[in-house]
Amino acid sequence: MTKILLGFMGAGKTTVGRILDPNFHDMDELIVNQIGMSINDYFAQEGEDAFRKIEAEMLENLLTNQAEIISPGGGIVVNPHNRDLLGKNPYNIYLRVDFDTLYKRIENDLAMQRPLYLNNTREEFKKIFEARLPLYEKIATHIIDVAGKTPEEIAEIIRCL
Repeated sequence: MTKILLGFMGAGKTTVGRILDPNFHDMDELIVNQIGMSINDYFAQEGEDAFRKIEAEMLENLLTNQAEIISPGGGIVVNPHNRDLLGKNPYNIYLRVDFDTLYKRIENDLAMQRPLYLNNTREEFKKIFEARLPLYEKIATHIIDVAGKTPEEIAEIIRCL
């Protein structure tokens, strides 16, 4: 039974994924290993469409191989093919958090340079966030409001699903 952690960048998908299973499948990390460069560099060289194609192939492969915990990037829901794949999965867990909290987390995360954050103003970034919200909510089978919860508490909620 595959549990997929959904949510915008900075929602805590990777952190919670590591707590649930140290060998969980972080799709961004797997893609970086596959393409041999950072996602930011890949975006700059090849563009978002090329990245989304690799992302879709990775999701399909992980679902086919019945990975237990998958943490995709926040943009996984923008591709209709991915939404179709996710729609067949019984555990799509949306880690929901408000924009201001996410923005502060991303702003303070100097180790992870995210292309959509770096290449957009706060207002443009918020529009991207708001455009994805209904996609997350539509595909989610479970929604967890993560504000005020520790990653361990969120992981425990997921274990109980």
